Amino acid sequence: MKHKVLFVDDEPNILEGYKRQFRKIFLVHTALGGREGLKILTEQGPFAVVVSDLKMPEMNGIEFLSKVKALSPDTVRMMLTGYADLQTAIEAVNEGNVFRFLTKPCPPDKLALAIGEGLKQYELIIAERELLEETLKGSIQVLSEILSLLNPEAFGRSSRIKTTVIDIVNTLKISNGWMFETAAMLSQIGCVILPEEVLKKVYKGEPLTDEESQLYNMYPSIGHDLVKNIPRMEEIARIIAYQEKNYDGTGIPLDAVKGEAIPLGARILKVALDFDKYQSAGLPSDRAMALLKKKAEKYDPRVLKALETARAAKEEVKIQELTLNELKGTMILAEDIRTTEGALLVSKGQEITWPLIARLKNFSKTKHIKEPIKVIVTSEE
Repeated sequence: MKHKVLFVDDEPNILEGYKRQFRKIFLVHTALGGREGLKILTEQGPFAVVVSDLKMPEMNGIEFLSKVKALSPDTVRMMLTGYADLQTAIEAVNEGNVFRFLTKPCPPDKLALAIGEGLKQYELIIAERELLEETLKGSIQVLSEILSLLNPEAFGRSSRIKTTVIDIVNTLKISNGWMFETAAMLSQIGCVILPEEVLKKVYKGEPLTDEESQLYNMYPSIGHDLVKNIPRMEEIARIIAYQEKNYDGTGIPLDAVKGEAIPLGARILKVALDFDKYQSAGLPSDRAMALLKKKAEKYDPRVLKALETARAAKEEVKIQELTLNELKGTMILAEDIRTTEGALLVSKGQEITWPLIARLKNFSKTKHIKEPIKVIVTSEE
């Protein structure tokens, strides 16, 4: 499979030469100047390699490749110039993270060899990223499974707020949605230290003793410490640490951070967590929303408005009562699944998955599960 290579220069004849020389080797694209190069990169990317001239009007090669780095971090960047000097090379490497710095005139075979090395570097970058992503997914899955086994109440809450966080992120049209969703999924991991009875009191809005409050206030920092050492999870760990921080600077952690200085993901989580707290206490959605707005100083106004918009746009849902054998993937639990003795197995708000159904069926062979089970079914189902 050929990878796409973008050549950027302010001389049309040079660009035509690149097409003739390399069209049989690479998937060649050309751009007349940096501005057109960025447009093509955005509309036709991703590109494996970008080769740019240095001296161009409006935007020189260093400025252009710096913007390429921001737009497409995986793309390997190379520079061609007839004005080679040490300072230019240093700037190119430092600002644009240039992989190769070649001087004009550059023989076609030498340029082809350099581009080939750039393609190998691109493949290594992609392979490493895919490996890290799979490792990340596996780590998140393991942590979620541990939480579901040790503390079903906390796992149920994380499942519920994940849905709310996704609604807010989609309403605000925020990129990197996976990061906010992951933070929601792992937001309650620090609750492994808490007795289930304490969490029940928190979710029902019941008062805590001083000792219980001190213990509960530790869960964001413990979650942060559990997550921070996973590769590429540092920002998510910081979101978890600040999820109980109020927009006005009150709350935990006890520091001077407030307003826009609080990570955006934490500001979203704070709204989602408090919304879930009111709903878990038995309040309807509109009443929970009204209470959030009554304490508006605690929340990012954009996030609060986004939740209100998302709730208004939510499609109508209906509740069905089903047997265990009638459950299907993608349904949402409208109430807890418990044994006939009252032991909690799965908290309401959690999405039903086929592995979960299989686990419940296996469990039902030795213990009786209370049926029917109430689930939320969207109007589309």
